[in-house]
Amino acid sequence: MRGEPSCPKCGGRVRAPGLFSDAWQCDVHGTVHPLQPVLPPSVEALNVVVHRTKVPVWMPWPLPVGWLFTGVASAGDDRSGGRATAVACTGPGPLGGMGELILVAEELGVGLGARYAGIDGPDPGPFLNVEKPAQTKVLAAGRPTPLWHVSKTPDDRAVFAGEALGLWLWAVVWPEQSGLLMYDELVLTDLREAGAEVELVPCGALSPRLLEA
Repeated sequence: MRGEPSCPKCGGRVRAPGLFSDAWQCDVHGTVHPLQPVLPPSVEALNVVVHRTKVPVWMPWPLPVGWLFTGVASAGDDRSGGRATAVACTGPGPLGGMGELILVAEELGVGLGARYAGIDGPDPGPFLNVEKPAQTKVLAAGRPTPLWHVSKTPDDRAVFAGEALGLWLWAVVWPEQSGLLMYDELVLTDLREAGAEVELVPCGALSPRLLEA
């Protein structure tokens, strides 16, 4: 597991603010909000991210039957606060086998969701056909939230994206057929609003998906 910040767009090394720049820098992508080291799943890890982020920390709640929280990541630093969050959950897929889901909330241009989606980002807009009806909807923070299928993603995953609370919401599901999970009217809770219920989140082993992108 990497123990230092990285570029949210490519995973490359980043330079900390210093004499010549007051922002984190990637050699490829320029100024970025650094992706902090991925935290193994625990209530403590969730609380770390929840308390420092400025964007939602989305999780299906209640979790689908048999599903577990399997890791969390965030982009941003102590000065600016979290500007993107990624929450991983793992459980039985709708058609058998194991399914994995990463939910990303992020500000415009951060690029973390596109990285997990496997597309050139930073944002999903060019890959969404919003002229057509949304393929699915979730309930995010109590609001019906349309999500569109993201095109040109790798064949091993299904990707949906839309807008919730004025920010991008990405749902990336492996394997591709487990995307059926997104048609079950998932209820997403922003864990910043969950209070003591966070203590009840069941934890599993760290999802390698958080580290692979």
